Amino acid sequence: MTAQTEDRQAPGGRMGVYVYGILPGDIEIEPGAAGVGDPPGEIRVVRYRDLTAMVSDVDLDHPLGRAEDLFTHEELLDSSAADLPVLPLRFGAVLTSDEAVAEELLGPHYEEFTAALRQLDGQAEYIVKGRYIERAVLGEVLAENPEAARLGDQIRDADPDATRDQRIRLGEIVASAIEGSRQADTRALGDAVSAHVTASVVRPPTHELDAVYAAFLVETGKVEALRQAVEQLSEGWGDRIDLKLVGPLAAYDFVGIGAQTAES
Repeated sequence: MTAQTEDRQAPGGRMGVYVYGILPGDIEIEPGAAGVGDPPGEIRVVRYRDLTAMVSDVDLDHPLGRAEDLFTHEELLDSSAADLPVLPLRFGAVLTSDEAVAEELLGPHYEEFTAALRQLDGQAEYIVKGRYIERAVLGEVLAENPEAARLGDQIRDADPDATRDQRIRLGEIVASAIEGSRQADTRALGDAVSAHVTASVVRPPTHELDAVYAAFLVETGKVEALRQAVEQLSEGWGDRIDLKLVGPLAAYDFVGIGAQTAES
């Protein structure tokens, strides 16, 4: 085990060690890479046998939670995942010292982490997210549902207050129709990419017009085939769904790692 133990003090109080993720033990970090916090700590590594934790110092008197902290956390992990397997920790994982990282996180979970890194070797996560184009999906509902079409005619150019009930009912019909379409389109996405992915996770929608939102674990050699499958699906959906492929990312949806937070 190689771990440095220091009594770190910040001008405002005690320091903690923020842990981003677990990687193979032979990695090196470029000097000067900045981590989370204000001011940000410099990224370094804590090693335990053939495992490495990517860490930086944080001031425990200044709680994390800024948007830029979350962005930094994800950016560091995603940039690492482009080249080697990485097990991401949840945002906000803080331990008391480098020694605690080695002895309380890496050591007790050595076998689990090693096996997980082996499974992720040569793979990364990709996200496919699609959003319905509002005019197109509304047109589908009006064309396929006679009640919706009738309600649409009733509220067109009418006083919003006088047609409140009709608008509420139309909104309910549209929401139900979108949910049905979302399920069907998610199945279509899964069928289109199934031959090119190792595993998949359907994420819950984040917007009422979300059409598909899924994470895929993909081998490096199959990424181009995945891109082509997504492009072909996008062309088939035309101006109905705006589809995007994002990656490579750390395998957030395919591992579950936490760490005890240091007391402030």
